[in-house]
This record gives sequence, C-alpha cells and structure tokens, in this order.
Amino acid sequence: MGVVNVTPDSFSDGGRYVDAETAVARIGALAAEGASIIDIGAESTRPGAKRVPAEEQLARLKPVLEAAPLAVPLSIDTTRAAVAEFALSAGAIMINDVSAGRDDPEMLSVVASRDSDICLMHMHGEPATMQHDPEYDDVVEDVRAFLANRIEAAVAAGVAEERVVVDPGIGFGKTLHHNLALLCGLDRLRDLGRPVLVGVSRKSMFSALLGRDLGERLVPSVAAALAATSRGAAVLRVHDVRETADALRVWRAIEEGRA
Repeated sequence: MGVVNVTPDSFSDGGRYVDAETAVARIGALAAEGASIIDIGAESTRPGAKRVPAEEQLARLKPVLEAAPLAVPLSIDTTRAAVAEFALSAGAIMINDVSAGRDDPEMLSVVASRDSDICLMHMHGEPATMQHDPEYDDVVEDVRAFLANRIEAAVAAGVAEERVVVDPGIGFGKTLHHNLALLCGLDRLRDLGRPVLVGVSRKSMFSALLGRDLGERLVPSVAAALAATSRGAAVLRVHDVRETADALRVWRAIEEGRA
C-alpha cells in the first residue's frame, strides 16, 4: 500500500502533493513501482495533529479523485463518514479508519452500504494526545481485544467480515517498547482471522531506536517491513514502494528456495 497525503502537515510528505496534478502523478508512480493499492489521506494523523473538518478533507480530495486513474485501486484515510461516502462513490474501494469506526457513528453503516473494504486500526487516545505517556497491561493482548471488539461492531453494522482488515496502529499511542512488542506479536493478531496491515514506514520509532532523522529511515523501514511480513503481515503501508517491493521479492525468492 503506497501512501500519498494531500495535506500540508503530514509528518513525511506533508505539502508535497497538495496540488492535484502532483498527487495524481505520484499515485501513478507508486503504482508503477509496485503498489497494489494507494492510500490517500486528507487529514494528518501525526502525533499532535489537529482535526480537519470533513468539508476541508473533501476540498482536498475531490480534484485528486476526479483525476486519479481508475485502474489504480484507491484507499481513503479518513474517520469521517461524509468523506468516506464521497470517496467510495468516486471509485475508492477501501476506507482506512484510524479510529476503527469510533470517531463517526455513521462510518460503519456507510462502508456496509457500499460493500467496501475497511481497515480498522487501534489508536490509544487521539492524534493530539496519543503520545502522552501511553500505558497498557499487555499491549499485544490489549490491542487484540480492541480489534476483536471493533470487528464485531463492524459486522453488527452490516460490514461483511471478509471485507475487514486490522491494523495494530504502530506509533499511534505507543512507545518504542510497545511498537516492538506488537511487531513481534503479529501472530497473535492474525488469530483474529483477518488480514493484518502494518504501517511503520519512516516513523519516529526509528529515531528512538537508532537516532535517525526522517531522511535516514529508509533502511530501518524496509527492515521492519520484512520483519512484519515474516510474522504474518498481509499489507504493508509504505512511502518507499520500490525499495520495499524489491526487498520483498528478494525475501520471497529466498523463502521459495528454502521450500
């Protein structure tokens, strides 16, 4: 899953793709590099981020969705039902909701009515406060229980269970220790019976672990992506598609050779 943020303030690519023409070109480039789906965000969810009204998200998304090539499957990163409804009507096939359907009571109903895919992510608190001393009894079990509950809520709202993907929310209200524990414990999340999406690309955990600035996180991101894949991640949400895709091809070739 390639990432394109049409925002001025996202932590990695904020401001680079606010122009629709530039965003569409980036979508095409990521697809050519090996992305199976492109996740477009119109609201930053970085730590400390402020909320963006649905109207502003729609203003950012509309020109991009109107111009984006329909041959490229699109996911929309939003917690707002109105944004999801517009995007799905415009051809998107998936909603990536970092609130797991809790932020907007209409979200799950909209996804169900469109028979769309949805990614339900765990987040401790909200972006503005999520990194303020997060605590868990057992981070893997706590996240697993939360995701199980949200799967049930989605199904109860009419979403087909086979349409649900889950995300442990690396960096969303987690310390470095929590992030590493979740990556190590992905097999326990796979027990939920749904595909697991992992997004660790360029995140600040690599600053805590290695002291690397944003521009120095490519290699750590790819290493973490491979580790996640080896533990059962089905979808990798990344900024650096070509490098991650190449690493996956090498890893798979070695695994096939061993088999």
